[in-house]
Amino acid sequence: MSERCDLVILGGGLVGMTLALAAARAGITSHVVDKAAPEELTAEGADGRASAISTASWNLFANIGLAERLEPLGCPIEAIAVTDGMKPGRLDFRPTAEEGSLKKDSLGRMFANRDLRLALFEAARAEPAIVWHTRAEVAGRERGAHGVSVTLRDGCVLTGSLLVAAEGRQSPTRDEAGFSLARWDYRHRAMVTALYHEKPHGNIAWEIFYPAGPFALLPLLDTPEGRHRSALVWTVAEKDAKGVIGLSDHAFLHEVAGRMCGLYGAIELAAPRMAYPLSFHHAGRIVGERLALIGDAAHGMHPIAGQGLNLGLRDVGALIEVLTEGRRIGLEPGDAQLLARYERWRSLDAFVAMSVTDGFTRLFGVPGRLPSAVRRLGLGAVQRLPALKRFFMDEARGMSGKLPELLRG
Repeated sequence: MSERCDLVILGGGLVGMTLALAAARAGITSHVVDKAAPEELTAEGADGRASAISTASWNLFANIGLAERLEPLGCPIEAIAVTDGMKPGRLDFRPTAEEGSLKKDSLGRMFANRDLRLALFEAARAEPAIVWHTRAEVAGRERGAHGVSVTLRDGCVLTGSLLVAAEGRQSPTRDEAGFSLARWDYRHRAMVTALYHEKPHGNIAWEIFYPAGPFALLPLLDTPEGRHRSALVWTVAEKDAKGVIGLSDHAFLHEVAGRMCGLYGAIELAAPRMAYPLSFHHAGRIVGERLALIGDAAHGMHPIAGQGLNLGLRDVGALIEVLTEGRRIGLEPGDAQLLARYERWRSLDAFVAMSVTDGFTRLFGVPGRLPSAVRRLGLGAVQRLPALKRFFMDEARGMSGKLPELLRG
């Protein structure tokens, strides 16, 4: 039997560990259980993905003491360019000098997932309020009127007031609780890697929509040797995925270069190539008796807008705010009133964000000249309407809706 903590967090990834660190700042203790070892997750080449961290999510990281660690590692996104197949009618999101409340890098920052993990894990090791269990397999979960307990394969029993499922899309805790899911398969795969390129990216994130799927180029910091880099997320239809995965590196780069239309000049691979199936899911409920879902355990979306991780970090901010306010009036973390408030706060916000993303995915996936012309007409209209552009920029920055205090700056 291990010491009792306020939270038992199953899943020590980006969202789960951020929750533990944010909880520690609020005086809330946590058991964090992860089946992987941190050195495996942070090994060179283990994960070539990168994440766009919105302004709101950056505020969260800063408010839990990670700014100093992360500041030198993130590449600011100064503008977002959206185009339908690189045809005329491009839409540019770039804060102007008149928008005094928007900082130069206010559209977000790009981080390698490995760098985010290294910063989170380093902070967790130094935090006495976190009891971290790695290479740990869960053998059983129990929830009852007086608390929760998790039994590990090695026989260790962890107890707490609230069980938090942060295990990702295939969450066994969510499934064991019997939560229903709205889900569908996009029948696409994301080809993910990083590129070296001849020309600088100018801190611009490109979202290029092709009928077969979006093609995103996301700016990364130059290497210490001065080589320019960008993250690539190329969405291909499932029927074509096997062929693309089987391409040689040379042939893969040839296909990528054709879709970049010479944007950054000559290109080379800068990271291993990875492929991930794309799907949508949204849990009908995100709380149960002494149970809360966060991140991909609660909702999974298309990476078209790069908001999946940011949505999970909003879950973190809302849950911490609810639990902190409950502590002030003497309620324990597993109290049903607090969980109901968390569910009301997050369910609608997450559903709206995911529905918009899904709608964009389907809209830009319609082939043909007429749909393309209509899309470009719409992009041009938004380009000419400052108020509408500002609305979309606030969405990209994560600064819309009711924000938890940790995400406000």
